[in-house]
Amino acid sequence: MSQPAHRRLLHLFDHFAGAATRQAGSPLAFALAVFVVAAWAISGPLFGYSETWQLVINTGTTIVTFLMVFLIQQSQNKDSIAVHLKLNELLASHREASNHLVAIEDLDEEELRALVAFYRQLAKLADEEGDVKCSHSIDEARQNHESKAATRRKRQTRGEPVTVA
Repeated sequence: MSQPAHRRLLHLFDHFAGAATRQAGSPLAFALAVFVVAAWAISGPLFGYSETWQLVINTGTTIVTFLMVFLIQQSQNKDSIAVHLKLNELLASHREASNHLVAIEDLDEEELRALVAFYRQLAKLADEEGDVKCSHSIDEARQNHESKAATRRKRQTRGEPVTVA
């Protein structure tokens, strides 16, 4: 399959998946599902609650569920990528934000755990500073903390009173 044809097919599937998932989550779709189940339940006595009667609903719901999983996953993947791109743009465009988190979704489990530890350290630094309004940039908070610690050490060596600020 040529590249333009493949791209067009992906584009069509993307639009179909988006439309299908929007419609599947609508009140009309829910009402239709309730109607189908009610019609099936009411028809039970007519078919003597046979195994075939039970197989009809089981097969139908299994097929619908199987197909919907792929459509919903496609829509969620697209939405997830869009949200990540928007967040990356916000991080990249804000002068005081740390760029460590741009494209964080591409990190593996171990790297994510390291970042969690890093942010716990950031929270600890903020607690030590005692100011809720202090910077929340990793780099800036670390520099701020180191600067304050250096100032406290200088005051201690000179015998000046040290205040925690």
